[in-house]
Amino acid sequence: MRKIILQNKTILVTGAAGFIGSNLILELLKTQSSVNIVGIDNMNNYYDVSIKQWRLSEIEKCAKNHVDSAYTFIKGDISDKSLIDHIFAEYDPAIVVNLAAQAGVRYSITNPDAYIQSNLIGFYNILEACRHSYNNNKTGVEHLVYASSSSVYGSNKNVPYSTDDKVDNPVSLYAATKKSNELMAHAYSKLYNIPSTGLRFFTVYGPAGRPDMAYFGFTDKLLKGETIQIFNYGNCKRDFTYIDDIVEGVKRIMQGAPEKKNGEDGLPIPPYAIYNIGNSNPENLLDFVTILQEELTTANVLPKDYDFDSHKKLVPMQPGDVPVTYADTTPLERDYGFKPNTPLRIGLRRFAEWYHQFYIDKI
Repeated sequence: MRKIILQNKTILVTGAAGFIGSNLILELLKTQSSVNIVGIDNMNNYYDVSIKQWRLSEIEKCAKNHVDSAYTFIKGDISDKSLIDHIFAEYDPAIVVNLAAQAGVRYSITNPDAYIQSNLIGFYNILEACRHSYNNNKTGVEHLVYASSSSVYGSNKNVPYSTDDKVDNPVSLYAATKKSNELMAHAYSKLYNIPSTGLRFFTVYGPAGRPDMAYFGFTDKLLKGETIQIFNYGNCKRDFTYIDDIVEGVKRIMQGAPEKKNGEDGLPIPPYAIYNIGNSNPENLLDFVTILQEELTTANVLPKDYDFDSHKKLVPMQPGDVPVTYADTTPLERDYGFKPNTPLRIGLRRFAEWYHQFYIDKI
């Protein structure tokens, strides 16, 4: 791989107000000197916009404390081709991290249009802009890093999930769009020699995360005295990956682009790679719920005497869900010397403390 120095580079981060995007920008501002970060987000209302606004405010505060670097936020949609072309023309990014996407498995069953618009058309616009960044012999984009998902593995029976496994049987449209992103990136890497790396994230969680994720939704429901549904009667395992581990993985991978090489036919061998970023430690859903309950009471989000048993219901598997997710991170460890390792209890404790600060303290 080719090492990339981030210093004095312009980095475009799409989905800048999103969970991973905002945390990545914060980490880059804190750890990298003299970087120019351009963020774009459409600020849609798929979930509580106030969380996105809070994330952006945290970035603004951080940017003011790191004046050697520049930060620009653009409210816009990556499916707007003219806007993306304008951003590339004006800022000329060296590294592009595409995290903008319509997320969520279940939402894709009822609202497919959003996934086609953002995940396919939006990503196509990013690829096209990367392609044309080399026009007129310009250096152009040195590395495109983009979010895929563990969802691409579908009902794969091989565990842990390896990037060598065939992933041709998605069980949701969301998964199909993410697999499509990998295929599109491969084609563009081959045709236009664009160094690209796809990242299959495994169940990302943590403070100020997505409210549609189980740990967040369970907390909301329990606080309102509602019943939480535990799917597949609790016989599910998830490879929960703490946000700081995800960000560390992304940051390292940004700095190591697949090498540009030509094959025996004189044509480019695609400078293309795929990695899993997961905790490699699947947790049983019932154990996860127990730990969440304990941390919510410790953080005073819920009272110590809360009757959890009367607010839990075991239900069948939902369409689009899979019984287990489990990441093989051997290639990530081999190539970048990194393996996510934050214990679930530590991550849920930090979430519970944030939740109390963000919601309870305001009451």
